[in-house]
Amino acid sequence: MHKTYFNWSSGKDSALALHYLLQDKNYSVEKLITTVNSYYNRVSMHGLRTELLIQQTQAIGIPSNLIELPEMPSMEIYEQKITASLNTLKNNGFTHSAFGDIFLEDLRDYRETQLAKLNFKAVFPIWKRDTKTLLNEFLELGFKTIVVCASSKFFNKDFVGTVIDKHFIDNLPKGVDPCGENGEFHTFCFDGPIFKQPVQFSIGEKVYREYQQPKTNNSVCNTNNYGVWYCDLIP
Repeated sequence: MHKTYFNWSSGKDSALALHYLLQDKNYSVEKLITTVNSYYNRVSMHGLRTELLIQQTQAIGIPSNLIELPEMPSMEIYEQKITASLNTLKNNGFTHSAFGDIFLEDLRDYRETQLAKLNFKAVFPIWKRDTKTLLNEFLELGFKTIVVCASSKFFNKDFVGTVIDKHFIDNLPKGVDPCGENGEFHTFCFDGPIFKQPVQFSIGEKVYREYQQPKTNNSVCNTNNYGVWYCDLIP
């Protein structure tokens, strides 16, 4: 069995991919790795409290490691932190790295290229699966998840804090992927077949934040901002 760590986001796609990987006898998943914002003490991208993340991984029963990043890390700092963590895992016998990605080719290429530098192989248990089918499978298996952040381009304040159910897909705006694979929304998975017990929480404040679009090769400066709605979950 390949000794594997899972890049754990705390959301539904990670949960479903982990569920399938745990059933594959070729892999032994022995660590969950998550990047967190050390300034806010929250999961990067999702905005989930680190305390709730720890409760979640404890409920799953797989040891976890946190990679702490500064508030606005450069790619250089990000890659330095990741490389240091991977070297530790490599020294402990890990050979494979698993992800919950579905169809973003450039992201997969980046992951595989970076991992190959340290002789790690990438694993994508739900790659190229139809996202509508995946979400229905997720619910049918008994998983439960709640929306913790969403792009203001598609959603308003009322959307965050929604527990996903069978009617979720029918109510999504046109152009939004059922799994939010393009970053339209992110979730927190709190129950399901990989959990020993549900993770308990209450819904807290909903807040709106704006961020600068990253610079591209064709732009000299950032001119457009993008907005994100967050729903705080309280352990």
